[in-house]
Amino acid sequence: MSAHVPAGHPLLVVIDPAARATDGESVRIAKDVLCAGAASVKMAFPESAEEAERALAHRGRRHLVLLGDDAALLRTVNALRRERTLHDSPLSVVPIGPRSTLVRALGVPVQVPAAARAVLDGVERELDLLVDESGGIVLGTLSLPCGTPVAHTAAHWWTPVEKTARSLVRTLTSPIPVNGNPPPRRQRLRVEADGVLLADLDEPVHEVSVRPAPTGLAEIFVRRTPGSAQVRARARTITVSGRDFRYRADSAITGPVRSRTWTVEPSAWRLTVPR
Repeated sequence: MSAHVPAGHPLLVVIDPAARATDGESVRIAKDVLCAGAASVKMAFPESAEEAERALAHRGRRHLVLLGDDAALLRTVNALRRERTLHDSPLSVVPIGPRSTLVRALGVPVQVPAAARAVLDGVERELDLLVDESGGIVLGTLSLPCGTPVAHTAAHWWTPVEKTARSLVRTLTSPIPVNGNPPPRRQRLRVEADGVLLADLDEPVHEVSVRPAPTGLAEIFVRRTPGSAQVRARARTITVSGRDFRYRADSAITGPVRSRTWTVEPSAWRLTVPR
């Protein structure tokens, strides 16, 4: 479902520090377009996740605009969900930063001027959300199994000491390849979709992919071997269990866990996209 964005609405523009650090020129272009077309624009330049959340909490009736990448979008959606205003707070994004694959897959233009113009004259699209029992969210695609975590969300807010510590932990905990070959990807997983068994522990699977569908359900794809036919299903709840598996939720890798259940929250949030 889509609705037109009200013309001339006041904006709160939150500029992520990674966007400022990596592409200041794109930030300037986006600001120029937004200031020229909006009735009122308030800028926020948070230096930490806490400062960003305070800016969101004091936005009033202003339409929220984020200048940032996938990691910034995920943090913002999480923050709005924690304060229970996610569905009531339509969100616009101008993709600027190191990783914007998710933002663009959701329908936001690649070019900064076009994305900024969509903020002013686009439409609000209601989107579903996948939420697990620990509170983790998926906006785009969930996939598993996968290898060693590569932490890169919110990295621009780490201190130098934290960066060094995290690099050391990754070095010490990474699996050692045998004869230079990476560990096999296939893993024994039990996959259930609304209680229907799609895969069991008696046979390894090559890939499981889950994504919200525009129907209030999630689409699930299970592939047992590379190149084999997929098992497809749609469901409201997806449960995966197995021995110490990791999964990729959008850009972040999580785990290991032994069981995880994701549930679709229909029309959970609203994103501005071109008409």
